[in-house]
Amino acid sequence: MELPPRPELFDFHGVSMITYFTDNWENVQNFQARPDDIVIATYPKAGTTWVSHMLDLLYFGKSSPERGSTMPISERVPFLEFTAPGQPSGQRDATISNGSVEAADKMPSSPRLIKTHLPVQFVPKSFWEQNCRIIYVARNAKDNVVSFFHFDRMNMGQPEPGDWPSFLQRFQEGKMVFGSWYDHVKGWWEKKQTNPKILYLMYEDLAEDRGRELDRVCSFLGLSLTEEERCKVIEGVGFDAMKKNSMTNYSTDKYMDFKISPFMRKGKVGDWKSHFTVSQNEQFDKEYQKKMTHTTLRFRTEI
Repeated sequence: MELPPRPELFDFHGVSMITYFTDNWENVQNFQARPDDIVIATYPKAGTTWVSHMLDLLYFGKSSPERGSTMPISERVPFLEFTAPGQPSGQRDATISNGSVEAADKMPSSPRLIKTHLPVQFVPKSFWEQNCRIIYVARNAKDNVVSFFHFDRMNMGQPEPGDWPSFLQRFQEGKMVFGSWYDHVKGWWEKKQTNPKILYLMYEDLAEDRGRELDRVCSFLGLSLTEEERCKVIEGVGFDAMKKNSMTNYSTDKYMDFKISPFMRKGKVGDWKSHFTVSQNEQFDKEYQKKMTHTTLRFRTEI
């Protein structure tokens, strides 16, 4: 199959986007949430698949253990705003990376697990009206930009990344799909201050101690696990286990070229050090200080 050309970025209500995420906008905005829906929200490449798989195992690992080895994560946790290129959103090719509004709508499971990369101001209002629980995952900017760079190199459904220095510059300017990392993480952080239904997780904390963060997630969702169930989930969401699992590693997605880079690359905290030059790091830190002055949000760039 011949893939369409890579999409171009454009400004969408003040946020850089591509048509794959805006073509079905009216249906996305009119999405009817249910009170027991659980949303996994992140900036791209911040641990979305990790937490999606964790929640799927928590809710369905016992009742439908085959799900995790027979259903791609994109079917278990549809991607709300995604629309396949060149196709009406209702007639999507099932092998294309993720579900969309219609897929989420038709999900028979309860709760429905739904993922989104939308900045907080774009979230469909029914999620707030229904008081849905939302788990937001944030990753430090330096590792996030490195991961995004490698993702854009191998994903033909993303804009052309260019070389590393120009990509880093664009990241700083917020000219990325789903906009500025700074606006994204801060917008959700502010929302969390007044909304107890948002759990804000850090990628670095997950990497440091999966068990501890799993306990936080369970407490937030009101779930209790036996020791055996807990161990199973911790094992199932290990980076190596997920990287080997074709139902979580996106190897079935024809838009992703694994010859360039795997979808799940390293999953480490601090890999940015092998990409940033000394002067890039200094310049980045200077910008970072400016943009993160008026927030209580703090990140770790190593653990």
